[in-house]
Amino acid sequence: MSELSVILVDDHQLVRTGLRQTLGGEPGLRIRAECQLGREALAALRIHPCDVLLLDLSLPDMSGLDVLRQVRMHHPRVAVLILSGYPETQFGINVLRAGASGYVNKSVDADELIRAVRTVARGHRYVGPDLADLLVSGLDGSGESPRHAALSEREFQILCRLAEGESITEIARQLTLSVKTVSTYRSRLLEKMGFRTNADLTAYAIQNRLISR
Repeated sequence: MSELSVILVDDHQLVRTGLRQTLGGEPGLRIRAECQLGREALAALRIHPCDVLLLDLSLPDMSGLDVLRQVRMHHPRVAVLILSGYPETQFGINVLRAGASGYVNKSVDADELIRAVRTVARGHRYVGPDLADLLVSGLDGSGESPRHAALSEREFQILCRLAEGESITEIARQLTLSVKTVSTYRSRLLEKMGFRTNADLTAYAIQNRLISR
C-alpha cells in the first residue's frame, strides 16, 4: 500500500500535536505539513501535494469553508476532511454540500479518526453516525433537519458572514461578488429560514453554534 500524505490545519498547537502523534505513528500515514492559518494551508498545498487535508472550520484569518472552496477550485484531487469541535449535525450537511469529503468531530477516538482519513483518501465520503442519521431522516422524511441545512453552499457561507457582523459590502468584496448579488442571497436565505433581520440570523447562528461568540 502506498503512503498517504496528510496536511494538518488547526490554529491550536495542542490539537496539532495530538493529531501528529495520532496520525504520524500510524503505518502508511505521513504528515507533510502543519498549518495554523487558512492562507498557510493554501500555500502549503502548492508546495506539498497531499492526499488528505485535515481542516478545522474555525481559523483566525479565514473561514474553513473559504479554504475548502479554494481547495476544491485549485486542488480538486485533495480530499478535505473537516475536523471540528462543532456537532456534525450542525455543520455536516453544509460542508458536504460545499465539497468536503467528510466531517469528523474532535471528540472521536484515534481509531475512528484514522479510519476517516483512510476512507476519504480512497475517494469515498466519510460521515459519522449522527450525520448519517440526519441524512437518512432527510431522505425518508422522518426527523427534522436544522433550518440552515436547506441552504445552498453560498447561502450558508453568507449566513455565517452576516451573523459575524460583516456588512453586505464587505462580504461582496471578500467573495468577489456584486453588492446586488449578496443582497439577493441575503433575501433568499432570510426567506428560507423564516427570519426578517440580520439580528435574527446572528441569534440563530449563536444558538446553533455556527459561529463562536
